[in-house]
Amino acid sequence: MINLLPPEQKEELKQEENLKLILILGIVTLAFWVSLALILFSIKTSLLADLKAQEIYIEQEQEELEKPEMQELRAKIKGYNLILSELETFYRDQPDLTSILEKVSSVLSEEIYLTNFKFDLSTSQVSLTGFSPNDEILLQFKEKLEKTEGFKEIIFPPDTWFQDTNINFLVSFKI
Repeated sequence: MINLLPPEQKEELKQEENLKLILILGIVTLAFWVSLALILFSIKTSLLADLKAQEIYIEQEQEELEKPEMQELRAKIKGYNLILSELETFYRDQPDLTSILEKVSSVLSEEIYLTNFKFDLSTSQVSLTGFSPNDEILLQFKEKLEKTEGFKEIIFPPDTWFQDTNINFLVSFKI
């Protein structure tokens, strides 16, 4: 298309077109900033409402916790926690007698049987009495006890070895 307008009018049309473009860009920019402000305002309002709701909830919970029933419950829980910690300490300091008996039973032969088991907590001393049909089996039992990890100071009284058969023995050791 050929434009036959004089240059002044062409310039005027160009300026009007630029002015319209600037106005449109200004309106779009203004609309963007207004909508951004409204979005931020709505987010702020929402957060403030949530915060106020949480403050009310916290106040209600604090009132609930200040009731005498809750104070009594707290005192009971503290007492039970103290008892449980004392029990834990007590049981932690106790030796594991089950593992000791398992170790002893693993070294016992079928011919030997035990008649008594005694454990002294203060010295960690175990005393066993039992019966062995002969001294060879009892000697094997003694050697196995000496090789077992965790047992030390294994003592058979000397009078145990005076009999050859039907031996009632006593053995003591520390863990």
